[in-house]
Amino acid sequence: MTDAARLHALDRAHVWHPFTPHAVYADEHPLMVVAAEGHWLIDAEGRRYLDGVASLWCSAFGHRHPRIDRAIIDQLGRVAHATFLGNASAPAVELAARLVAVAPGALTRVFFSDNGSTATEVALKIAYQYWQQTRRPADARRTRFVTLGEAYHGDTIGAVSMGGIELFHEVYRPLVFDTIRLPSPHCYRCPLQLERASCGEACIAAAERIIAEHGDEIAAVVIEPGVQGAAGMITQPADYARRVQDAARRAGALVICDEVAVGWGRSGVRFASDLLGLTPDLLCLAKGLTGGYLPLAATLATERLFEGFLGRPEEGRTFFHGHTYTGNALGAAAALASADLLDELLPTLRVTLEHFAARAEQLRDLAPVGDVRRFGLALGVEIVADRRTRAPHPAAKRIGMRIATACKRRGV
Repeated sequence: MTDAARLHALDRAHVWHPFTPHAVYADEHPLMVVAAEGHWLIDAEGRRYLDGVASLWCSAFGHRHPRIDRAIIDQLGRVAHATFLGNASAPAVELAARLVAVAPGALTRVFFSDNGSTATEVALKIAYQYWQQTRRPADARRTRFVTLGEAYHGDTIGAVSMGGIELFHEVYRPLVFDTIRLPSPHCYRCPLQLERASCGEACIAAAERIIAEHGDEIAAVVIEPGVQGAAGMITQPADYARRVQDAARRAGALVICDEVAVGWGRSGVRFASDLLGLTPDLLCLAKGLTGGYLPLAATLATERLFEGFLGRPEEGRTFFHGHTYTGNALGAAAALASADLLDELLPTLRVTLEHFAARAEQLRDLAPVGDVRRFGLALGVEIVADRRTRAPHPAAKRIGMRIATACKRRGV
């Protein structure tokens, strides 16, 4: 048995993969990655594959980048991890200062976690607890969250409560809390049954109306700014996010921007919130933060929210949340190197974006393509059975997986 065959056998025997239908897993020729360099993955048989999804949108600068490698190695010579509960570590403190220096709006505080789901859980809990301890009795009614149809904010229970993708979330509905749902501004498949020309404004008006109706019971409005990634790269009308934010402000609610997918340069700028004119009260960041090296996430908050948790220990106003690896020193060191690289990359992104947009538009005329949706460097291509009626392929045909498998055969 070759080493590649041995590894695949162990994988099939012992591993439970995320988002993976294991009944057909082995039939789809999964990669056994043993090495990587730049934008290429190398499997156990020595074949090279272009990492076309940047290892799920996190390998922002390529694999084995020498500067991130060096930052982690240097940090290993100091300390790999020390508890962040009631203590601090130098790289995490430096990273927090670096993040608030470039963050949109008035975000001044950073709470570290380890992935996008936990970053959104932190934001939800901060928003909820803030209103419960303002000392204004009416604020205690602010217990509900506003989310979008077809939203995705992660896979922990609070994040699933925010989610609106039936395939992922419906089975868990008895476990989760109810949210106030806005129609997703999916102008190719408008939830209000309108054509593209009128869908955007109608969805915005519906969002404004729903938020106003629930005003004083809303803790926060949660939005993926610019594009709903997991839902199929649903791009929002240009002023959608800003007007939803404005409606939240009129209602007195907080605004949470989940930039786990689009933050850290994916939109073409550092934060999508800056591009869209948003000033969130809480901002969630993960994925590309460490350049795809280590699990680290951050939830940024305003000073107003932070001050809402101040008080003597016996008052019980503390935010009792965290995990063992909060503020991990190796992850923070990688993120600091990633921040340096992003600073250098951002001025060059305009040319990249122009080229990317032009090539993406060329896909629109292909026979199976129903729609091409792009936000910055995030791209979705919807494959349909009938372009005229926009009828999708039956799920059983697994068109997306078949395309991915065909790409894999071609080294992508």
